[in-house]
Amino acid sequence: MVAYLREFKAATLAALIMAGLCLQAKDAQAAEADTLVVAGGCFWCVEADFEKVRGVIAADSGFAGGSVESPTYKQVTRGGTGHLEAVRITFDSSQVTREQLLHLFFRSVDPTDAGGQFCDRGESYQTAVFVTDPAESEAATAAKSAAASELGQKVVTPILSLDRFWPADSYHQDYYKSTDIVLTRFGPRTKASAYNLYRDACGRDARVRALWGANAPFAGQS
Repeated sequence: MVAYLREFKAATLAALIMAGLCLQAKDAQAAEADTLVVAGGCFWCVEADFEKVRGVIAADSGFAGGSVESPTYKQVTRGGTGHLEAVRITFDSSQVTREQLLHLFFRSVDPTDAGGQFCDRGESYQTAVFVTDPAESEAATAAKSAAASELGQKVVTPILSLDRFWPADSYHQDYYKSTDIVLTRFGPRTKASAYNLYRDACGRDARVRALWGANAPFAGQS
């Protein structure tokens, strides 16, 4: 009986130690997670691009920059709310830095276009980088300056203070890889197929390649 109790105590102690190590690992992972909110036109495309990046944990489609509480997709795309289609990128800062993500962002859009992006025109499709503190603002400003210098053109993408990010409804999350069926002008298609048709027809990759050349990180990878 004594031997049994000794073994039981040892097993219990080992289990507690393992549980503690797991919690420490989770805490460490959580401490390394950071977020970046950007607007780059159609949020399906920005989400699809950045979920390919090593170190990105998640990319969520939504809205930022406006004054309306809990905005809907229809409200935002109709205009007047001040919101832009945006994506919240959650990343492991030990694998990819904010500066690297900002570098990729500017080269995944047309930052010289103030009227929208590609075939999508209007306020809600404008580009922007959203920041929450001076350090984030400094990083965004440096990335914007580097993009302008590389292009030799004026970059109009604003750096805006982030008040709140509003996630879009589930219909828009992971649209680019969903197997759900939707009705398109080409007939019934999966969302993934409809997304590819839209991206090609909108000319996103063609314009980004024309602007950035070999430095376009995502063009042609959809």
